[in-house]
Amino acid sequence: MTGAGVDPTQHIWWLMSRASGIVALGLIAASVILGLTMANKLKRGPRMAGLHEQLSLAGLVAIAIHGVTLLGDPWLHPGLSGITVPFQMGYRTVFTGLGVVGGYLAAALGLSYYIRRRIGSKLWRKVHRFTPVAYVLSLVHAFGAGTDATTPWLRTFMVATMVPIGGLLVLRIAKSLVKDRRPVPRGLRAEEGPASISP
Repeated sequence: MTGAGVDPTQHIWWLMSRASGIVALGLIAASVILGLTMANKLKRGPRMAGLHEQLSLAGLVAIAIHGVTLLGDPWLHPGLSGITVPFQMGYRTVFTGLGVVGGYLAAALGLSYYIRRRIGSKLWRKVHRFTPVAYVLSLVHAFGAGTDATTPWLRTFMVATMVPIGGLLVLRIAKSLVKDRRPVPRGLRAEEGPASISP
């Protein structure tokens, strides 16, 4: 219910940004979950990879809509610099700034898939390990700047994504540590010689 003389269409831009931000958070979380599932070799295949790619691209579109629709908000007035330059927005500057950084990081990591042949698969995999950081930044942004941050449903939604991502990330780190500690076969070590030593 709205008060007399209040035009509900004045809030349409804020509502669109709010909705697209929540959608973006969900898509990023789903993409990270699929990515970690494949990285842990729990489930792989062309369909999983294709779904992971689609979720990533859809998440980037939602992030773009989340930022662009704020330009029409008559109360916030972020300006172009507010949605493109970190820590320039006057509203909850730190948290909105971290959201901008997270958006750029998500875009860089998501789009790096299309240049992996140029940069090499090994470097691409190393860079791609920072994907959970984009998810964490989106969570911090939502908690600190989101108008729904105090609502039980959004907090439940966040926890529901944090649990599987946290578990998969711990599993991924544990597997990497075990792999690094595996002894190199003596015959292979002798064949490789000093030239095979890397920092």
